[in-house]
Amino acid sequence: MGVTDPGTLTPGRQLVAYDFSMAVFAPLTFLESDGTLNYVQAESVESDDNTTWTITLKDGWTFHDGTPVTAQSYVDSWNTVAYGPNAFENSGQVANIVGYTDLNPAEGEPATEEMSGLTVVDDLTFTVELIGPDSQFPLQLSQAQTAMYPMPPSAFEDLDAYNSHPVGNGPFEMVDDYVENETIVVTAFEDYAGDAPTTDQISFVPYTDEVTAYTDVQAGNLDVASVPASRLPQASKDFGDAFYSFEAPGISYLGLPLWDERYQDIRVRQAISMAIDRETINEVIYGGANTPATAFTPAIEPGTPEGICGKFCEYDPEAAAALLDEAGGFEGTMEISFPGGGGLDEFYNAIANNLRQNLGVDASAVPSADWAEFSDNRTAGTIDGPFFSRWGALYPSQQATMRPFFVENGGCANCIPWYDPEVKAAIDTADAEATEDGEAYAAVQELILAEFPAPPLFFETYSYVVSDKVSELVTSPVGNPRLTHIELAG
Repeated sequence: MGVTDPGTLTPGRQLVAYDFSMAVFAPLTFLESDGTLNYVQAESVESDDNTTWTITLKDGWTFHDGTPVTAQSYVDSWNTVAYGPNAFENSGQVANIVGYTDLNPAEGEPATEEMSGLTVVDDLTFTVELIGPDSQFPLQLSQAQTAMYPMPPSAFEDLDAYNSHPVGNGPFEMVDDYVENETIVVTAFEDYAGDAPTTDQISFVPYTDEVTAYTDVQAGNLDVASVPASRLPQASKDFGDAFYSFEAPGISYLGLPLWDERYQDIRVRQAISMAIDRETINEVIYGGANTPATAFTPAIEPGTPEGICGKFCEYDPEAAAALLDEAGGFEGTMEISFPGGGGLDEFYNAIANNLRQNLGVDASAVPSADWAEFSDNRTAGTIDGPFFSRWGALYPSQQATMRPFFVENGGCANCIPWYDPEVKAAIDTADAEATEDGEAYAAVQELILAEFPAPPLFFETYSYVVSDKVSELVTSPVGNPRLTHIELAG
């Protein structure tokens, strides 16, 4: 499988090693494509009030080094992820546990290394106290929330050494230590207590260029690769049935610099949205793989009120121009910033063309040198025009998209950025009341629509191509291939 070189492999730290993590580790729960939540490492996850949860583990599970997986394993791992000085990138995934703020004080060093909300009851049972009721907590324990994976006692002795050779509790174990830009090989773990994987070995091959990985699959030198944006229009023709496009909990927005007075009038924001021809961009640039957004969360997330965006997400250049005129027009240039090197040039050039032609503004698309430069500029607030903004949720719940976008410190700093106390309160209320249908979040979307902080653009799909060696690529609601269930030909 072609991948981006991960840099970090520890599950609480990794940012691009999801496929590796989901092979080497087993989650407490697993969300199936039909919405069913199954238990993997957990025997049960229960609560009477949605605030204090009791997690009971299945007996007989071990890590790859033979040590047992216990309640203490989880408590120690989650505390390690949460402890501020460790600077684990995915610590936000445990931020709603009571005591997280004690491990992340605003100033100085934390006075403790343990969250008070975690309590070991016995070898197979522990309790988790959250800062407020959250009906979605069992979903947060599922496959893509990698910070929730357990680590063995040896990990805490040397976290740097562990990062080079993570020992997990999953269906595959790592063969050799990680070396930057070299292939990572994992083999089936003989003593895995869950369902055995369908293949014996996976090699994760790092690529700096997704197009090269794509052509390597065509040549038969690679078996699975994600499809770069520039190849989406032709992937179906190139690969036929060996091209897969999975519905995923990803959504893209056009972020707006709300600190700039020129974007303060809601009519300006609505006009920008109505001037973007989502349908044509999707067909020409993405080969129809995505779906023009009609709501503020992806359609795959239960209860998403598709169509709530109404006319403001529909292409109407005349109405857009009239609305901008009503707002007093737009002064100066409009530079659209996006991370360079990721194949996004055509996408943002098309948006700039739409805004220039339909609104008469001096719009242009300006790439950064790389992701790091873009991220630094966005975080510092030095961007003075619209910008790249997207989020791929780690579990399909509206909560998993709304929190990162619309709650301060929710996970996607400066993605929009727009934080309204009413919206935060409404999300908290929905978290407490939400059922499987997700309808409790509809009231939140109404509040967002009333202010329209940024135009939603596309509900995303995640696309892959496979070689003749693969007869079926299986997915789950997080959009990634389910490598434990891959079907090989012959």
